[in-house]
Amino acid sequence: MLVGVPKEIKNHEYRIGMTPAGVRELTHQGHQVLVQLNGGLGIGLTDEQYVAAGAEIVDSAEEIFARAEMIVKVKEPQANECRMLRPGQILFTYLHLAPDPEQTRLLVDSGAICIAYETVTDRNGALPLLAPMSEVAGRMSIQAGAHALEKAQGGNGTLLGGVPGVAPAKVTVIGGGVVGVNAARMALGMGADVTILDRSLPRLKQLDELYGPGLKTLYSNSENIATSVAQSDLVIGAVLIPGAAAPHLVTREMLGTMKTGAVLVDVAIDQGGCFETSHATTHQEPTYEVDGIVHYCVANMPGGVARTSTFALTNATLPFAVSLANKGVVAALNDDPHLRAGLNVCKGKVTYEAVARDLGYDYVSAEQALV
Repeated sequence: MLVGVPKEIKNHEYRIGMTPAGVRELTHQGHQVLVQLNGGLGIGLTDEQYVAAGAEIVDSAEEIFARAEMIVKVKEPQANECRMLRPGQILFTYLHLAPDPEQTRLLVDSGAICIAYETVTDRNGALPLLAPMSEVAGRMSIQAGAHALEKAQGGNGTLLGGVPGVAPAKVTVIGGGVVGVNAARMALGMGADVTILDRSLPRLKQLDELYGPGLKTLYSNSENIATSVAQSDLVIGAVLIPGAAAPHLVTREMLGTMKTGAVLVDVAIDQGGCFETSHATTHQEPTYEVDGIVHYCVANMPGGVARTSTFALTNATLPFAVSLANKGVVAALNDDPHLRAGLNVCKGKVTYEAVARDLGYDYVSAEQALV
């Protein structure tokens, strides 16, 4: 198979969909890989390294999209990239379609076969291609939030861990999944007063057993969220409904109960955000203020630590990319129900139920679409 790896074009996005190690693995198995000129240079991966691994370097994304049978990316394709896709071409990347009707329409119109990292599953029902970036984003959310709390950044001037004789910041983490646990772990490590909310009592019990009395656990309901948010200096939104738009758990009305200069970090922003007042920002302008509350809503947060993120992501995605190349897309998806769960759009049909429901498309099962 001819595999193409274009350079990412989102604002301050330096990750790349495949490392030289991945290229070497694919070429060793008889495939060809095209990598765009300087595609990995932002994180220290040179064209020479890619060539040594067996890649062909090409000047433009247009050439990659025109020649490749499978496109491997990191972030969702931008509008001009969507328009370069062709019927039957494989797209393997993050998509986050539910809050993005324009991208969904363009992918449906393209006729391409679009597999989303974020909905690929494993035998335990987890999301193995989302998990690495969730780990990064969870940990980053605390360092970003701590920075935003500084007075010069618009925050209320609270040091996350406090100092002897001065209380630490109060941190609330909404959601006890991969993002939430990594956020809580970092905040605890920095000495903050941390509360985590989740709707799963077994999960709360597990967290209590892992972290003991240092981590406060609360059942997630509207009253507990409202009370915790009002008391907090930093709130992390770490809610995920796989493939679907995130629910708004913190309303604009709640902002009026918060401390002036408190900070909200919405890690769910790539699925629409879990704060009513959230809208996507970039690493170039990461924050804005609503009613005296600082919002950090960067939609590609792991791109801020692009080198770490690239290696963490490609460690997880490469085996699936190899399977798609070795077997072809139809056989690979038919053979592996977990990879098949990643199929979101196929030949003009929406094949992920939550996306179809949220955006008003007729849902067609992956099995039907692949026939």
